[in-house]
Amino acid sequence: MKIAVNTQHLLKNKLEGIGWFAHETLSRIVKNHPEHEFIFIFDRPWDQSFIYGPNVTPVKTVVPSRHPFLWFWHYEIDIPRILKKYKPDLFFSPDGWMSLRTNVPTITTIHDINFYHRPGDFPFLVRKYDNFFFPRFARKARRIVTVSEYSKSDIANSYHLDNNKIDVAHNGCNPNYCKVEIEVKEEIRKKFTNGSPYFIYVGSRNPRKNIGGLLYAFEKFKLTDKHGYKLLFVGKSMWGSTYLRGQLESMKFKDDVVFTGRLSTEVLQLVLGSADALILVSFSEGFGIPVVEAMYCDVPVICSNTASLPEVAGDAAFFVDPLSVDEIASAMKQLSLHTDLRKSLIIKGRVQREKYNWDKTAEAVWSSFEKVIKV
Repeated sequence: MKIAVNTQHLLKNKLEGIGWFAHETLSRIVKNHPEHEFIFIFDRPWDQSFIYGPNVTPVKTVVPSRHPFLWFWHYEIDIPRILKKYKPDLFFSPDGWMSLRTNVPTITTIHDINFYHRPGDFPFLVRKYDNFFFPRFARKARRIVTVSEYSKSDIANSYHLDNNKIDVAHNGCNPNYCKVEIEVKEEIRKKFTNGSPYFIYVGSRNPRKNIGGLLYAFEKFKLTDKHGYKLLFVGKSMWGSTYLRGQLESMKFKDDVVFTGRLSTEVLQLVLGSADALILVSFSEGFGIPVVEAMYCDVPVICSNTASLPEVAGDAAFFVDPLSVDEIASAMKQLSLHTDLRKSLIIKGRVQREKYNWDKTAEAVWSSFEKVIKV
């Protein structure tokens, strides 16, 4: 069988959530199925590390897919041209986007539809493009893969689809994420917070991530903090992050907020593993990979009681209402004071994390392939 794949998110040293999903699943699928041929479609020069085996043929589109106008050209002109040339049996797109101008059976992975529920969090052209095309993508796709039961239900209900058309393939966790020994924790804290304990947030600063609410909650927590806690933000800036500048400048404890920028996986594992807790109080999440990464690092989790997060975290998190600054601040206080509570969440996390690994994800995605094309 010949399988064409949209690989535009496979970018060296720039893998984000969708990129990691594509990398981890495709590397396993290619290795596990050497009898099949894969056509990887990149939108810019590729790195050889993403050519996972001799059964992969990389090709590049004419234009890079970096803007809504170029997205249209990429998917409705370049992709159909390549599919016509290589004549694959199946086209797989791990990022939700696909072509409406091809008859090749297509499976797409729609991780979430936050642009549908919170359009104001996205630039004008992005939300217009996504909300116009994604319902059409969802209807045209032979099957849809998504990353949680929550997202499956949300996509089916929002786009009026049959639930049976959608398969769930939970995200996994990079094996680098593991417990950090106390001596290493001390070194990491010296480097990033001058030795102070800290809470950590990992991800973009998109408005749906509720960074403003987290900062207000941290400010309130600091009024009674006896241990000198810091709040560490890891990740690149994203749309809407400028709105945080005024809030930060007005904070009494602004010097206790630390921004690291993007970190390599190796460094992030150490920084996350040295935190007293991960905090993810998003208004909406399709999955929330940092929750699982924290569990693998034996780090307690404070997260929202909304969207997919209760499903992903199970009973292994301290849940809060993302709209309640008081609840978020109280959760910080309780985890800062009660060692037994932290230990309890860590123990529960060790059980919950076993549900998530990339081998299972790759198997679930391949199962979707088999439902469309008999292999």
